Amino acid sequence: MFVSTRMTANPFTVSPDDSVPDAAAVMKQHNVRHLPVVSGGKVVGVVSKGDIAAASPSAATSLSASEITYLVSKLKVAKVMSHPAITIAPGALLEEAAVLMRDNKIEMLPVVDGDELVGVITESAIFDAFIELLGFREHGTRLTLEALDEPGVLAKVGETIAAHRANIGHIAVYRGEPKSTVLIGVNTTNTDDLEAGLTAQGFTILGKLVNP
Repeated sequence: MFVSTRMTANPFTVSPDDSVPDAAAVMKQHNVRHLPVVSGGKVVGVVSKGDIAAASPSAATSLSASEITYLVSKLKVAKVMSHPAITIAPGALLEEAAVLMRDNKIEMLPVVDGDELVGVITESAIFDAFIELLGFREHGTRLTLEALDEPGVLAKVGETIAAHRANIGHIAVYRGEPKSTVLIGVNTTNTDDLEAGLTAQGFTILGKLVNP
């Protein structure tokens, strides 16, 4: 799955010269937590609600409310944004985006095609894709199996499921040594015979989740 399939196109942006209150207002209006900062058509940074909060005076300050409002109103996005921006291409794999976010502890990546901002990919979009890939919300049954980590194991699982006239909708393998955990999503809620068949083939069924 590519970033382009999950990104939000035409994202809201701010410029480095915009004020921090203006950036905060855009976030509030559109219910977003991060904004790409664009100057001269290029992404030069990212500003988040956290950046704005960190730059705001502490509640323990001796300044008056009017003084705080004045100081914050003069603060520019350029002073609080994270830069340079970490970006990703629309043709990159979704896994690449997830690794970049995880390794850099960020929640959003601007998506750039050349120098042009074409979208953003967020943590929420990654989570949604993960849920969809594993078929968690789809009708059917999710069986969690324990199997030896060796050649031919998945073929044997597939043959057993086909023999019971079920269809595999989703599959994931969590590697282990010497055994791995295999998650199989099938398109039926009646899996008693299938479970017996898998057990007869030497697989241990660790869990079962039926989604009617």
